Amino acid sequence: MNFKIYTREFSYNLKLAYPVILGMLGHTLIGIVDKLMVGQLGPAELAAVSLGNSFIFIAMSLGIGFSTAITPIVAEADAEKNFDKVRATFHHGLFLCTVLGIALFVVVYFSKPLMYSMGQPPEVIALAVPYLNWCALSLVPMIIYQGYKQFADGLSLTKYSMYAIVLSNIINFPINYVVIFGVGPFPQMGVIGAALGTVISRFAMLIFMHYIIINKRNLTMYFEGFRFEQIKKSILKKIIDIGFPSAMQMLFEVALFTAAIWLCGNLGTASQAANEIALSVATVTFMFAMGLSVTAMIRVSNQKGFGDFRKLIIVARSIFLLAILLEVAFAIFFIVFYKFLPQLFLDMDGEQALENAEVIAIAAKLLIVAAVFQISDGIQVVVLGALRGLQDVKIPMYVTFAAYWIVGFPISYYLGIHTDLEAVGVWIGLLAGLTTAAIFLYIRFNKLTKRLVAQQAHPIIENK
Repeated sequence: MNFKIYTREFSYNLKLAYPVILGMLGHTLIGIVDKLMVGQLGPAELAAVSLGNSFIFIAMSLGIGFSTAITPIVAEADAEKNFDKVRATFHHGLFLCTVLGIALFVVVYFSKPLMYSMGQPPEVIALAVPYLNWCALSLVPMIIYQGYKQFADGLSLTKYSMYAIVLSNIINFPINYVVIFGVGPFPQMGVIGAALGTVISRFAMLIFMHYIIINKRNLTMYFEGFRFEQIKKSILKKIIDIGFPSAMQMLFEVALFTAAIWLCGNLGTASQAANEIALSVATVTFMFAMGLSVTAMIRVSNQKGFGDFRKLIIVARSIFLLAILLEVAFAIFFIVFYKFLPQLFLDMDGEQALENAEVIAIAAKLLIVAAVFQISDGIQVVVLGALRGLQDVKIPMYVTFAAYWIVGFPISYYLGIHTDLEAVGVWIGLLAGLTTAAIFLYIRFNKLTKRLVAQQAHPIIENK
């Protein structure tokens, strides 16, 4: 294989990907800052944030997954120089994201009673309920922001969302510190303070994203002519037809990781806190693959708009290769520092040092498993991005459901609950699900792109 045809695409791939990666790391950093600060209060507080965020993550997966439908349609239309289609997609997509954001807030806010039927420790639930009351509100600006972000990504303007996330973090950190621990005239609010900081920072993120896009001269034309009476069912349907399966794909994966939180919660506070620490670390490295997934979606959509399917395959495989190289590097990093990384989240010198030591020991074992599934996780998400770029979403939806819930979850449940592996067994199930998804999604991409090349080479034969 001539790797040069793939490696020479690395430069442009990284140019598109790095702002997305930094932006997604910024999103993750907001959550990690919450956990680092709340973790200083104790394992119960950390577990409460973990439990509350499990509800938020499920809702966010639906909203973010749905919003990804905007990017491939915009990117394809941009390649075709169809500016009316770009504008219509933006208007309709933003409308749908607004409705969805409000709906998700309402659903999550009234879902709190579910905590009492999930077998979670009572002291954790008592802290998680007020946390979720506030944090649910942050879904509204978060999902609306995604409408702006996916539009800008479709135009290959990936830096704007990065700027918005940087601002969000600049706001979030000092607010968190002041209200979580109580500084000066501000009371110590603990986990509620962490939620309040998230809400404020996400509203600021949305406002800034709107401001920076609407004030770009080459983008002002896309804001013109928005009226509710111009909303068309045909355009809404096209976005929903791509967005709904995409939302389900992301939901199936996030729900599997959420189930891991709940399973570990059933094993005790120490296992739940350890799961949250290991998941936080793994999420940071996963953001690199997510950035490359967005890059795959943009570039594949562009090549689809140009009608160059051979180039499309080269571009996609170059991104797959880049993702594999990065994830192997992260896997080695996890193996080298698996004992050290968990210690960043908990206080080892306070009154709870003995309890925290148990959490760290479990988290270290989970990071060994995470080192292995880095590669599978990276492959499945970038291939999924490429398939979204082709606007092929229904078959991948079925693949992800089977991988995560027919393969992954049963293994997690059995090994976690019915064997001595406990939390490690839960994570082995995650590894099995991700590996299954990576294999079958790549088979789907390979089959689909070969068919497109064959149809382009022999249109008369194929039409017959």
